[in-house]
Amino acid sequence: MNHDQDVLTAARNWRLDPRELHAPSKVIEEVFASDVLTLDALRQRLSRPVFKSLQATLERGAVLDPSIADTVALAMKTWAMEKGATHYTHWFQPLTGATAEKHDSFVSPTDEGGAIATFSGKELIQAEPDASSFPSGGLRATFEARGYTAWDPSSPAFIMRHANGATLCIPTAFASWTGEALDLKTPLLRSIEALNQAVTPALKLFGTKANRVGSTLGAEQEYFLIAEEYYYRRPDLAMSGRTLFGAKPPRGQELEDHYFGAIPDRVLSFMTDAEHQMYALGIPVKTRHNEVAPGQFEIAPIFEQSNIAADHQQLVMQVLRNTARKYGLVALLHEKPFAGVNGSGKHCNWSMSTDAGDNLLEPGDTPHENIQFLFFCAAVIKAVDEHQDLLRVSVASASNDHRLGANEAPPAIISIFLGSELTDILDRVESGEGGRGTEAGVLGLGTSVLPPLPRHAGDRNRTSPFAFTGNKFEFRAAGSSQSISMPITVLNTIVADAVQQLTAELQAKLDGGQSLEDAVGDIIKATYTKHKRIVFNGDGYSEAWHIEAEQERGLLNLRTTLDAIPHLSSAKNVALFEKFGVLSEREVKAREEIMYDIYFKTVNIEGETTEYIAQTMLLPATINYLRDLSSVQVGRAAQALTQEVTALTDELYDALQDLRAQNAATGGEEIHEKAHHMRDHVLPAMQAVRAAADRLERVVSDAHWPLPSYRQLLFMK
Repeated sequence: MNHDQDVLTAARNWRLDPRELHAPSKVIEEVFASDVLTLDALRQRLSRPVFKSLQATLERGAVLDPSIADTVALAMKTWAMEKGATHYTHWFQPLTGATAEKHDSFVSPTDEGGAIATFSGKELIQAEPDASSFPSGGLRATFEARGYTAWDPSSPAFIMRHANGATLCIPTAFASWTGEALDLKTPLLRSIEALNQAVTPALKLFGTKANRVGSTLGAEQEYFLIAEEYYYRRPDLAMSGRTLFGAKPPRGQELEDHYFGAIPDRVLSFMTDAEHQMYALGIPVKTRHNEVAPGQFEIAPIFEQSNIAADHQQLVMQVLRNTARKYGLVALLHEKPFAGVNGSGKHCNWSMSTDAGDNLLEPGDTPHENIQFLFFCAAVIKAVDEHQDLLRVSVASASNDHRLGANEAPPAIISIFLGSELTDILDRVESGEGGRGTEAGVLGLGTSVLPPLPRHAGDRNRTSPFAFTGNKFEFRAAGSSQSISMPITVLNTIVADAVQQLTAELQAKLDGGQSLEDAVGDIIKATYTKHKRIVFNGDGYSEAWHIEAEQERGLLNLRTTLDAIPHLSSAKNVALFEKFGVLSEREVKAREEIMYDIYFKTVNIEGETTEYIAQTMLLPATINYLRDLSSVQVGRAAQALTQEVTALTDELYDALQDLRAQNAATGGEEIHEKAHHMRDHVLPAMQAVRAAADRLERVVSDAHWPLPSYRQLLFMK
C-alpha cells in the first residue's frame, strides 16, 4: 500500500475556498469579541438600573438579582438572533475534562399554529440536563438522573458558528440534585472567591486599595498537526489519540531546525483561520510558532481572568480541532502522540491582580525594596512546598505520565525556579544582609550595528515545573489535552491558604508594635528559611537532582498518576478544600474516584487497541511478507531476512499472547484495583508488543507494512 501517494495527492490538491479567506488587517479592529456578549454590548441593551445590578454581580461578586433575569434574557436572545443564532445551550465543563452542551431552539409554537422566538429568564438561569451519564464518582447513582446547569454571569455568553448556522453558548456551572459540584467550573469559581477573601485583607495592611482580587492566567497550548489521510489509517490515533506503534524515523528533532522555523503555508493558513475565529470569541491569542518536534506547533494568549481563561482554553482546543479538518489536517492534543519526540504541554502562566489591574507579582524596578511583592512571593513558595502533592495531582493523567519526567518536560518532582535575582534577594533577606544583589545590566552584541539589549537579572529554566518568569509563575507540568480548571483551582486555594496564614502573622506583629517593614522582613525570612527546600534553579532533568530532591530535601517524587491520586483525599487536603469552601469531602473523594476510573478506561482502550492492531494488521502483514520471501529460493540475503523476520514475528506473537491475557484480566472488582492492573501489567505488556512490532517495521517491506510510519506522519504535510 502506498501511503505516500495518498497524502501527496491530498496535499497537492488542497485548496482553500476563497470564501473562507479573511482580511488580516481587519481582524483585531473589526472582529475581536464580535461574537461575545460583552459588557459594552449589554450596556447598550439594558436599562441603567438593570445593568448596574448585573454589573455589581460581575465586578463585586454581589448576589445575582433574579428579578432582572427576564430582561437580561431578552437582550441576550435579541443579540444572539441578530448574530444568526437559532438555538441556545448551557455550555458547561463536566468532570470528563471536556465541555458539554444540549441545544434548544428559540422557537416556541403559538396557539394560532405559528411560532415565535422566546427565551425567558428561567431558561437563562437554570436548565436540567441529564446528569446520569456524566462522571459523578459516586455522588449520584446511575438511576438518579437529575442535574442542574446554573448561569455563570462572570463569564460572557458567546456565539459558536458552524457551516449552517450559529448557537448561543451560555457558560454555566453544573451541579447534582443534591447540590454537589459535578463540574470543573464551580470549584474554580469558589477558589477565586477564596483567593479574594484571603488577599484583600493582606493588601489593606500594605495600604493598597482593592475592592477585589483574582487570579489571572495565560495558557500556552502545544499541539501536533498531521495529514487527515494518515490519521484514519492509524486506528491507534483514532481510538487513543496517540501512536501505540511506530519505529523511530531516521530523522526526528535532532537537527533542531523546526523550532521557531518558517511556518509552512498550509499550516499558516490554518493558524490564521483559527486565530480569526478565536478573535471573534474574544480570546486574546498573541503568539504562534513552530515547536521543537517536527509537525508540532504552539499558540499562546495573553493574561486574562482565570475563570474566563479556563473557558477560553476549552474553546482554543475545540477551534484547533475543528479548523484543522478544513485544511485536510488533524490537530493532535495528546501529551505524547509520538514516542521519542517532544511531547505537548500546556504552560499555565499564573498571577494575582486587583480590580484596578495591579499585578501583585510585578517586582518593579527595585524588587528588593518591594516588600508587598516579596510577601506574596513568600506566600507562593510556602504554598507550593506545603502542597506539592496537590499540584502534582492536578496535572495527573495516564496521558501526561508519558511526558512528565522525560527530557522534554518538567519532572514529576514539584520545585520552584526563582532565578538568580529573586533567589539572591531572598538569600540576603534570610542572612540579614539586605540590599540588591544581581544586577540586570546590558547585553552587548559585539558590533555597533546591533543595539545593546537590556538583560534580565536571571535566566529562564525550561526544566522547572513551576518557574518565576518576571511577573508571574509558570506552571509547566499541565498536560496539553487537559482542562486547566483543576490546576488553577489548586493554585488559587493553596495560595489563599498561605496568604491567610502569613497575613495573620503579620497582623499579630503589627499589633505587637513592630513596623510594617520589620514585620514583613521577619515573615519573609522565616518563611523562606522554612520552605526554601522547594527552590531549585538547576537542571531538573538530571539524575543528581532526583536523588537530592528525594533523599536530601524530602520532596515528593510521584512518578505516575496512580502514585499521585491518593494524595488528593488526604486529611490535609480535604481540610484545606473544606476550609475555603472549594470542595467538600464528598466532592474530593468523588474526583479521586473519577481519576481512577478515567485512568483505567484510558489504558484499557489503549491495551485493547494495541491487541487489535497487532492481531489483525501487523501479524497478517508480516506473515504475508514471509510468504513472499519464501518464494525467493536463492541468496543469502533472502535467507537471512527470512530468519530475522521469522524470529521477530514469533516474538511479536508471544508478546501479543501475554497482552491478550492481561487485557482479559480485570485485576479485581474495585476501580482502584483495575487501574493498578492497567499500570503494572497492561502497560508493560503493551510495551513488549510495541517493541517487537517496531523492530519488525524496520525490516518488513514498506509495501507490506499497514501503518503509516513516523516519517510520513511527522514530515508529510
